[in-house]
Amino acid sequence: MKVLGASVLTMQSFVMGFALLLAMKEHGTFALILGGALAIAFLVCAGTLKKKYGWILGSILQIAMLSYGFVVTPLFFLGIVFSGLWIAAIVVGRKGEAARAALLKAGEPKGR
Repeated sequence: MKVLGASVLTMQSFVMGFALLLAMKEHGTFALILGGALAIAFLVCAGTLKKKYGWILGSILQIAMLSYGFVVTPLFFLGIVFSGLWIAAIVVGRKGEAARAALLKAGEPKGR
């Protein structure tokens, strides 16, 4: 779950960096600072996924990326794609962790 979530957030950081290149031509300093802060926040959040607040922050950042679509229009589409990947990382990650726990439990000796 952590690996999938961290990879989604890291890729989003790269996409935000490229979106800044698009925003430079048409928008002011505030839009660039906001986009840069989002790119850094995605990287920081990828490192905090060991805690529950990391997942909550990641979900909030998904909304922030969708909102940045008002600055760079293609980010509406990319935000939807990455939000779907984020949800998939949560769902598939939970199933994977449950399967791993069951496998580890099955491998324990019966005397415990």
